[in-house]
Amino acid sequence: MKKRIVIGIFGMLVALSAQSQQPLTLDSCRQMALHNNKQLRIAEAKINAARYNRKAAFSAYLPSIDASGGYIYNSREISLLNDNLKSSLPQMGTALQQSLGAVLASNPALGQLLASLGNIDLATPLNNLGQQIVDEFRTDTRNMWVGNISLTQPLYLGGKLRAYNKITRYAEELAQSQQNTAAQEIVYQVDELYWQVVSLTHKKRLAESYAALLDSLQYNIRAMIEEGVATQSDGLTVAVKSNEAQISLTQVDNGLSLAKMVLAQMCGMPIDETYTLADETMEPETYTAARHTLLPDMESVFANRSEIQSLTLAGKIFQNKQKIALSGMLPTVALTGNYMISNPNLFNGFEREFKGFFNVGVLVRIPLLHWGDNVYKYRAAKSESLIARLELDEAKEKIELQVNQAAFKIDEAAKRTGMTAKNLEKADENLRNAQIGFEEGVLTTDNVLEAQTAWLKARSEYIDAQIELKLCKVYLAKALGEMKY
Repeated sequence: MKKRIVIGIFGMLVALSAQSQQPLTLDSCRQMALHNNKQLRIAEAKINAARYNRKAAFSAYLPSIDASGGYIYNSREISLLNDNLKSSLPQMGTALQQSLGAVLASNPALGQLLASLGNIDLATPLNNLGQQIVDEFRTDTRNMWVGNISLTQPLYLGGKLRAYNKITRYAEELAQSQQNTAAQEIVYQVDELYWQVVSLTHKKRLAESYAALLDSLQYNIRAMIEEGVATQSDGLTVAVKSNEAQISLTQVDNGLSLAKMVLAQMCGMPIDETYTLADETMEPETYTAARHTLLPDMESVFANRSEIQSLTLAGKIFQNKQKIALSGMLPTVALTGNYMISNPNLFNGFEREFKGFFNVGVLVRIPLLHWGDNVYKYRAAKSESLIARLELDEAKEKIELQVNQAAFKIDEAAKRTGMTAKNLEKADENLRNAQIGFEEGVLTTDNVLEAQTAWLKARSEYIDAQIELKLCKVYLAKALGEMKY
């Protein structure tokens, strides 16, 4: 079993190693860069935040229910009776009996009339009644418990809720549009780096070919010097050119290594990763006659450009901010409902138990005087909305100019590619004739060196023209908003 596991792991490592050796295509570089870019992950988080804000804004349409409760300890009890009443009421029977005694003493006839009633105790019942009254009027408010459940349903807030919901929806779309802009910018940068690496790879091969030509010429010159048909000066001239070619080869090689490091970092790979690109081994494209680039209608271009979408959404956001500022000058209406409980309660005197009641109502708020605060806020929001419209118009003008410039550049690059292709054919033929003439002794070393230099220049310009044509296509796709990812 362990042996099978080891064999399986080894097979996976071999497969991964083989896969890592496969040339990277332009599309694979784009996907790796998009997957590993932290700015896109930040943009994704912004989209999620905007989505949650939109959902939170919609919840403002729904009724809100809140519960609250509390306990209060009071150092003194609230009293409905003053101190004189609380001391006199429990003694009112005694006071009444004393008053009757005084009346009977001053009026003996009345005393003989009441003597038939016997000795009735009036003081104790009345005293008890007075004490009961005092006890019933006790509030016992030193320990108080209160609770409340409230419901609030906004009915009209001057259009604020609707405007705020639109703002959050536009903000979510704006976050998505900004993510598209960031993704297109990353693809654009990857394309530039990719074709730069391809260009330097071809330049390196060209430098190696040129160095090989000079090495072959140097070998032939040495043989001719030994035979006496060439001078030491010819040998030194070729040696200097050969050294210069080696220096140029070293510079191109260093530039290629640095460009590959930058592309690797952009794609999320280690900068010392060894890799090849699919277009490094491809021959330059065959030149086709250039035609004037046909451009689509600018309205369709504006619809494809994420920057225009972002500015359009920003304008809509500012328009709704203007409505929110206007709502500050309009009345607001809300429906409320509450259920409150307390202990002690007041529904049957002061009882030490929980009892409650409910109420419903309508709240209306009308702003009257704020010293121009709401008016100034409305004017500020109106100015911001105007700024957004002007920025959108300016962006459209710049994009139209950018599209036309990209179209002119791609036509120029196509024509330059055709011219350099013809120059390369002539340089190849010139080099072949110079080599034949040098071998036959008709041409000198300087003639061969001139032909080789012209060949190097023509091929280098042809490579530059091919890469420039591809980059111009990338520029035009970016200008048209057609960067695919």
